[in-house]
Amino acid sequence: MRVAVLMGGASSEREVSLISGEAVTEALESIGHEVDPIDFDHLAIEQLMLTEPEVVFIALHGCPGEDGTVQGMLEVLGMPYTGSGVLGSALAIDKGLTKRFLQSQGLPTPRGIVHGPGFNPDAAMVSLGSMGIGFPIVIKPSKGGSTIGITIAKDRSGLIDGLREAMKYDSYALLEEFIEGPEITESILDGRVLPSIEIVSETGFYDYEAKYTAGLSRHVVPPRVEPSLVKMAEEFVLSGFHLLQLSGMSRSEVIFDRDGRPNILEYNTIPGFTPLSLFPDAAKHAGIEFPRLCEMLCEIAIRDRRGKRI
Repeated sequence: MRVAVLMGGASSEREVSLISGEAVTEALESIGHEVDPIDFDHLAIEQLMLTEPEVVFIALHGCPGEDGTVQGMLEVLGMPYTGSGVLGSALAIDKGLTKRFLQSQGLPTPRGIVHGPGFNPDAAMVSLGSMGIGFPIVIKPSKGGSTIGITIAKDRSGLIDGLREAMKYDSYALLEEFIEGPEITESILDGRVLPSIEIVSETGFYDYEAKYTAGLSRHVVPPRVEPSLVKMAEEFVLSGFHLLQLSGMSRSEVIFDRDGRPNILEYNTIPGFTPLSLFPDAAKHAGIEFPRLCEMLCEIAIRDRRGKRI
């Protein structure tokens, strides 16, 4: 196949995206495919038209690669691409919208509010109080990934600082109740749930540093959670995958509360492809080596053929 790999871009996740894109490029080339890596900028359309790829592998984390913008561009160009379509990408990138969709179908997710636009911590406190949500509170940008901009507030001062940090990356912030319990990740490949992985952070919080620094987190397979609860989490995540009209792949983090109930935190439609990333690790535990995983995603995109060649 002739494959164009979109990576880099200008989002806060540029560095991770470059690592993912380089890994995908090397993997596809290692099994004989012709690959054109493209560091995404305003010239990307011209490069795509010149290379005429059979499929585009999107390794752009964050916006505009994960929010439907690039997907829409590729629809207009008539080029098949990996991952979810325009609508699913736009919904899943917004954690607040994702939460509302999940709640509308009775799927469990932490209680929380979307705050913004505008910085008003007093209004946030009132809204949280009306829901019976007290400290600690998880504060995160409504759009974004790699845990960039996420803090845990233990008091009003922490809430103010957390809102300021989250709103550096998005005009809306999501404030959620803090749930202390085991955390697992659920990966989906072409409608199939891959082996669940328990995430253990050596720093106490699975943040950017723990995700991308060797030795600061561990992946435990199978999770040290009651198998019936893991199965429930898998079913919930797969239901949400279809509800949000996702396709190709996704990765979700799930946290268990004191009653053992799994709570879906989010859906990542373009999970990481770095050497430390969870999605490729889940595929490996399913017997799918990394080069074959990248190839499968390209094959799925061509099979589904979102967009037709102009």
